[in-house]
Amino acid sequence: MTSEVNQQLRFAIQKLARRIRASSADEELSEAQRSVLFTLANHGTQSLGSLSEHEQVTPPTMTRTVSALVSSGYVSSTSAEDDARRLEIGLSGKGEAFIEETRRRRDAWFTKQLGGLSAEQRRILELATPILKELAES
Repeated sequence: MTSEVNQQLRFAIQKLARRIRASSADEELSEAQRSVLFTLANHGTQSLGSLSEHEQVTPPTMTRTVSALVSSGYVSSTSAEDDARRLEIGLSGKGEAFIEETRRRRDAWFTKQLGGLSAEQRRILELATPILKELAES
């Protein structure tokens, strides 16, 4: 592939990701807050340190993000059983509802977009899916 095609593919993937992320159950949450909620949904309860590492932000930044999510009721924060100084962050019922509704909206939007494609275009995307997944996980 030429560098121009590489750049066009990268741009298309970035734009598609932004369009999918725009479908959210709560427009008031920041991208960082939504990311933390999805991390908790996908990986379970986390410490502040592990969330910081996963999200690649400093502990003070994660503390601010989590504090806002606790204040708005999306996550709960409790002391770890084995170390009262360590906080365990988990999704609350409101956080779980946010994740469920956001996934529903994103799936509906994406399904609608795919429905507008030809059978051949959908077949090509089906073939490209494992490759794109491999790139995303590398």
